[in-house]
Amino acid sequence: MDAELVDRIYECSVVPESWPCVLDELGRLVEGTGGTLFITKGNNVKLTSSPASSERAGRLVKEGWFWRGQAITRAFASHHAGFLTNDDIFSPGEWDSEPMIRDFFRPQGISWFAGTTFRIPTSENVLLIVPRWTERGPIERDIVRKLDELRPHLARSALISARLQLERARVAGETLAALGLPALVLNDCGKVLAANALIEGLTPYVQWRALDRVSLADSSANRLLQDAMATIGADERSVRSFPLRDADSGATMVAHLIPVRLSARDIFVRCVAALVLTPVVRPQAPPVELVRSLFDLTPAEARVARSLVSGKSAQAIASEGGVSLNTIRTHVRGLLEKTGCNRQSEVITLLSSVSSLPPGGVI
Repeated sequence: MDAELVDRIYECSVVPESWPCVLDELGRLVEGTGGTLFITKGNNVKLTSSPASSERAGRLVKEGWFWRGQAITRAFASHHAGFLTNDDIFSPGEWDSEPMIRDFFRPQGISWFAGTTFRIPTSENVLLIVPRWTERGPIERDIVRKLDELRPHLARSALISARLQLERARVAGETLAALGLPALVLNDCGKVLAANALIEGLTPYVQWRALDRVSLADSSANRLLQDAMATIGADERSVRSFPLRDADSGATMVAHLIPVRLSARDIFVRCVAALVLTPVVRPQAPPVELVRSLFDLTPAEARVARSLVSGKSAQAIASEGGVSLNTIRTHVRGLLEKTGCNRQSEVITLLSSVSSLPPGGVI
């Protein structure tokens, strides 16, 4: 067994961007064309690939080939604690008629595969495949035995990565609790990975759902949360903040969705965001730079926002700036749209609280 390769496999558990190089080595071991690691939960599929397989594997999922036919289903159903080839789960005739093979891989010159499956504690299924060019012929049994020697290390690396990410989520939640902030840590599917004790006392605002998911009792805020989660990876520098009301008392808190940046490349358990709730505090004008970064405001909108929080009227802001009242009203409309508020008073309440947001990098 290649001890250096084993070391690199375990390195992947803490440095997930190392997977493509390891998969490339597995591809060379089978004298094939790289390799791909797929992680599935329900119909959701994530993957990482060696450079040679990356484009092809992405198309396999994006174009819908992954679940066509019986290949993937049979691979997961085998529950075999080792690597299998296509000859182990298909007869020659069945393999030739598999849509994924016949219509996707064969036209690209690939016909032979070795692969293995295993599960990780987050109830996700892992599939690792290494393909070989058609002209090279089926993958030999002695190569399968070499892959079998590596399989326990591959499975442990995935297990360690998942456990480390869950621990990371727990520590993030506890750190925010130590700062006095109720918080949830969410994965890329919106599942709660960790919740600190402070959040559990906010049931008028946060409602627990099936499958470890939550929603916000305020329907407007919940829509903003779902929209923010859908785009959380688009700009990892941003923080999405919006007002959150208690449906019964009307009391207001402010929700901040903060990206968890350092796990963005992890393909197992991705802690993508912390949902932090802060109470409304006395009016206090936050720095213009903070207001702009939170809500993607223009410089003029940010200055108007800060002036409103300071207690100035729209007319006073217009007079001080030497612009028309209609111009200020246009900026206020922009504020309402970008912050998800319905009234000017809500904007003031929201911005009064954002100055209590902890500095970047708490996660």
